[in-house]
Amino acid sequence: MSKRTSEDTENAIETLDPNNYEAGDDEEEVIEGSEFDSAVETPAGGGDDFMHTDDFRRLFVGFVIFDTLVTMRGLDKKWHKVVEKKLTELEEDEPFGEIIVHGGNDVSHEEAYSDARYESMEQVMKVVFLLNITKVGVNAYVYASNLVVVDIPEGITSIGQRSFYCCSSLKEIKFPNSLTSIGYGSFQECSSLEQVDLLHTNVQELGARAFSECTSLREMKVPDSLQTFGEWAFAGCSELVPSDIDINDNEAAVAYLRSIQ
Repeated sequence: MSKRTSEDTENAIETLDPNNYEAGDDEEEVIEGSEFDSAVETPAGGGDDFMHTDDFRRLFVGFVIFDTLVTMRGLDKKWHKVVEKKLTELEEDEPFGEIIVHGGNDVSHEEAYSDARYESMEQVMKVVFLLNITKVGVNAYVYASNLVVVDIPEGITSIGQRSFYCCSSLKEIKFPNSLTSIGYGSFQECSSLEQVDLLHTNVQELGARAFSECTSLREMKVPDSLQTFGEWAFAGCSELVPSDIDINDNEAAVAYLRSIQ
């Protein structure tokens, strides 16, 4: 079996054009006789609807690595079918480079803070969001301590609570114009984060502790749309405002940030 590198995976995903895809010889049911065998097939089409078809799912799993397939297997029955088939074609000990994970689905508290999840998330170096996702899931990337850059695509309107909690190497986040809310503790303890630019977004709400303990955070640009703040949204961000401004007074802190934009 030929080995796919992380570069191959990245290039394949970036150039994925579902409108040019033609169904191949794998039109048969996947995992025949299994509990997932009853998933309804959706006729392949073009445009945005294509990502909801089995043709898209079969195509997509050809471009992701083993660890990603394991994560994606739990999305829903339709994904489980094609992922399970692909997993049988891969060797579990095959060496891969960076790990790419799916964004959008919530992760339970029990799973997010389990020892197994902690070890897996330490290896995450890149995040890939599937098409038509409208949120970053709750607890999605907790403890992804080697994640450095995140590019959140247009169409996403909310970032779930503790999505990037304790991503200690995270230095750069690109937020979409469509963003309207950032949840509780979303970027709590992202200790390498130095700048946050929300000026171009439509963010209206910051949850409690959204950026608390971001000890390297020195600059934040906030839009006029931002009017609602949870408690301690910037607690522990000692570099963000002058010492004579109470960082736990959200209104005072944001007024200062706006005054220097």
